[in-house]
Amino acid sequence: MRFQVFKNGQPLDSFEASGAYLFGADGAGIRRSKVVFENGLLQCFKPTAESAALALVWPVEGFGRILLPTTCLPDRDRAYCLNVEVARARLMQIINRREEWSWFDNSKDLEEITKEAQDLFVKAVQRIRDPVVASQLADRSLRRAMVLSERVTLAHAEAMFKARRKARRKAKAIGRGCIGCRVDLDRVGQAGYMERFCQVGGFAVIPTTWATLEPAMGQYDFSLVDQAIHLLSGQRLILGLGPLLSFSRLDLPAWVIEQRMGFEQIREAAFRYIGTIAARYSRRIHRWFLVSGLNASNELGFTVEQVREIVNAAALAVRAANSRAFRIVEITSPWGEYYASVPNTISPIGFMDMLVQSGIGFEAFAVQLKFGKDQPGLHVRDLMQIASLLDVYSLLGKPLFVTGLEAPSTQGQGPFDVQAAGFWHKPWDQVRQAVWLEDICRVALGRPWVEAVVFEHLVDTADSVIQHSGLLTETMEPKDSFNTICRFREGIG
Repeated sequence: MRFQVFKNGQPLDSFEASGAYLFGADGAGIRRSKVVFENGLLQCFKPTAESAALALVWPVEGFGRILLPTTCLPDRDRAYCLNVEVARARLMQIINRREEWSWFDNSKDLEEITKEAQDLFVKAVQRIRDPVVASQLADRSLRRAMVLSERVTLAHAEAMFKARRKARRKAKAIGRGCIGCRVDLDRVGQAGYMERFCQVGGFAVIPTTWATLEPAMGQYDFSLVDQAIHLLSGQRLILGLGPLLSFSRLDLPAWVIEQRMGFEQIREAAFRYIGTIAARYSRRIHRWFLVSGLNASNELGFTVEQVREIVNAAALAVRAANSRAFRIVEITSPWGEYYASVPNTISPIGFMDMLVQSGIGFEAFAVQLKFGKDQPGLHVRDLMQIASLLDVYSLLGKPLFVTGLEAPSTQGQGPFDVQAAGFWHKPWDQVRQAVWLEDICRVALGRPWVEAVVFEHLVDTADSVIQHSGLLTETMEPKDSFNTICRFREGIG
């Protein structure tokens, strides 16, 4: 596939395709594919002739720079107009979501925006042989479509959110632990930290890594976790712990890698390690995050079947210590961009479906949502894409947690440059961060299958994946986002 790219009606001689990747009808990235800009065209190479869609960070005047897809397109000799195809995909998504949500708001302003966006796109298609004019009409159509999609998403989310707040059945109501945050073990004992933490939410997730808790084989260091649980106990918080396992290099003990242990040895060591933790904290912890990111990070090169066995071993180890344990499997990079380029990985929906079909004993999924970095899985997407993702995951029949939620409160440089990483409406500042996070909370918690939203950082941390993503500054001064989330939580009741 090839695409012409236009800006203000002029074909571009150079173009930086930030976040670009190809994906198929199942939404997963296509293996051994690549996207390059050469000879005035954005060229897409893939190993098969099957139709594919392109996603990339795309500028929308007045709305920001958002990672947007095209529809699935067949190969052809003539180049597509990228501006037209991005607008086509958004209009199709709006139609599909409104039908799925049964959301047909006939308010005059929404109908006017709908008609304007559709009419402009029809004119763009009619002038497709004149790509200069077609691109300009498509750009105008996309600007209206982005406004429409956001307003429809928020209106639908607000209606669902109000209905859930009024729900009498406990299964559908919003629980007291619906807002949470991951605990910073280095700060948990500092003056004022616990007070701020309890203001934000009722759910505390204590982070763990295998590398930290078992630095040498059979030798454990629980000092930081013990301190955190001691300070958090008595605060009327729901306590979560984990992830117990992650296969990224930083999270694995050095002895596991250096000894070049085989799969059977690693599985036995992991089972013993998780069993030790579960036995120690079985009476204190309410929610156990078994594994995180096994779909996207596989440093040990395990096969799909071996990954499944590891998850099963983790679930059995926790259940052996506590028969009533609530066990969660966490998914990273939920749109699956990594699948196109990272070997030994599994697409998100494929991984989740495999675990459900295998009958492994766990109670819920968690999905990480991080935005604001020029890295696969971290580019900024819009609210309709987020809502659609949560809807797709509901089909798996498990409760869902939104975890690791991050967005910056200031512009950055390098991989955090908003031109490459994306931004929402305006370059990031405290106000943008606050409104963005509140909107995501409303979209997520309006869905009855979403149990909680968990922020990654309460306080700005130098080593966070997204810089300046905390709700408090490094000196623990409240940002706009802190005050906004506190008001949002109080409004829930």
